[in-house]
Amino acid sequence: MHIKMVDITHKNTTLRTAVAQAVVKVSKPETIEAIKNDTVPKGHVFAMSKAAGLLGVKRTPDILPDCHPLPIEFTGVEYEINGLEISVIFTVKTIYKTGVEVEAMHGASVVALNMYDMLKPIDKGIEIHAIKLLNKKGGKSDFKDRFRKDLTAAVVVCSDTISAGHKEDKAGKAIIKKLEESGVKISEYVIIPDEKDIIQQKAKNYQEQGIDMVIYTGGTGLSGRDVTPEALLPILDRRIPGIEEAIRGYGQERTPFSMLSRSVAGTISDTLVLALPGSTNGAKESMDAIFPGVLHSFRILKGARHD
Repeated sequence: MHIKMVDITHKNTTLRTAVAQAVVKVSKPETIEAIKNDTVPKGHVFAMSKAAGLLGVKRTPDILPDCHPLPIEFTGVEYEINGLEISVIFTVKTIYKTGVEVEAMHGASVVALNMYDMLKPIDKGIEIHAIKLLNKKGGKSDFKDRFRKDLTAAVVVCSDTISAGHKEDKAGKAIIKKLEESGVKISEYVIIPDEKDIIQQKAKNYQEQGIDMVIYTGGTGLSGRDVTPEALLPILDRRIPGIEEAIRGYGQERTPFSMLSRSVAGTISDTLVLALPGSTNGAKESMDAIFPGVLHSFRILKGARHD
């Protein structure tokens, strides 16, 4: 038997929301009246059950083995009475790397179960129905349809040692893998030495060919041969500091050396140019930091209204 908690360390932190429901069905109108009039012997049903739900949602990872402990930053409980049915609407919000669907469903379940416990002395025919997720927001599925599916990319590996055949490229291949996962077509993959003129010429050529993005890996460190930023900065029309900040911020949470990277992001006309670290981990983490969100830039670069 194989049990493990899913690795979410590569994910980005975003606002996550989930809304779940549970339906408590009583067997007689008198039960509904007792709830409304606060005459249930065990106390105020709605208030007590809400408190139980607030406690329950925070204990979700204690009960479900694969559920990540996460900060519950908002919980809302609402009740809707329709005949003999009481719908429990349970909302959970967090700013984290994984969603809160299970937490919301667990919270709704606990509310419903507490209502059952409080009402069973006056109604032996209570049933709990329709525990389900109503909606969720904030995960990658929310964004996947916002990106164009016809984008192209060139991947350029800047390395004297790799271009001379002394070392195998892994960083460029990691970038290609992420691009393919994001639905981006690879127009060219090339390995070049750390030479300013060649680095610049590649960017200009790809832009003239109409390639949507040019991603460099290597040459962003502090050694004397690391010249990728020096080559690209003079030919960029505009820098995009937010992309650079996202790359370094994401990396710094995972290694103390990310702050030493001189990653660059900008545009030449409507071609996006990125210069990422040359290490395999550095390249992979940089791609994880900004993809697929960075693809939204093409809706703006190509003239779509920003919404």
